[in-house]
Amino acid sequence: MSLADLRKDYSRASLSEVDTAADPIDQFAVWFEEATKAQVPEPNAMSVATVGADGRPSSRIVLIKQFDQLGFTWFTNYDSRKGADVAENPYVALLFHWVELERQVRIEGKIERVTKEESDAYFYSRPLASQLGAIASQQSRTVASRETLEQQYEATKQQFGDHPTRPEHWGGYRVIPDRIEFWQGRPSRLHDRVLYTRSDDGQWQRQRLQP
Repeated sequence: MSLADLRKDYSRASLSEVDTAADPIDQFAVWFEEATKAQVPEPNAMSVATVGADGRPSSRIVLIKQFDQLGFTWFTNYDSRKGADVAENPYVALLFHWVELERQVRIEGKIERVTKEESDAYFYSRPLASQLGAIASQQSRTVASRETLEQQYEATKQQFGDHPTRPEHWGGYRVIPDRIEFWQGRPSRLHDRVLYTRSDDGQWQRQRLQP
């Protein structure tokens, strides 16, 4: 079978702009809970797309750690490629794909760092090995070998023991959304797409998009 012949007809559910919540964060909470109950593998996994100063886009999968009316939050190394990108261009796109439910959620907005207190709280809630790994790894930098990376980790372990300190270059980002789209697969590629856009007064508007 050729790649062109690989296709699936979606038929699990439908999505109406009339039946969705007035607030997209509330709607996201409903879908996220349904993905969790459906035992979707890592329902908190999302793609983060950034654009650097050179105009080149880049995307990667990260794990969301919190969402609320303030936005969507995750944690990373500020000196990584994505950190360098958002320092130049503070607008990003997020994507959740829950293939088992035939659903996607697309989120666009402006990014900001969370407070040091929020970064501290999450960093010290992580397993010790993850704390040490965050210190040891110079994320997105080249390394000579796996052995070199493991040596960096062991050196960090010897230095900090059981009481590592959160490095200044590691912490949280929050995306403040201004566009959120909910996509539900439907038969014949006539998919349901409901788009929320935030107006200047902070209110959300809903509309249906053609597939």
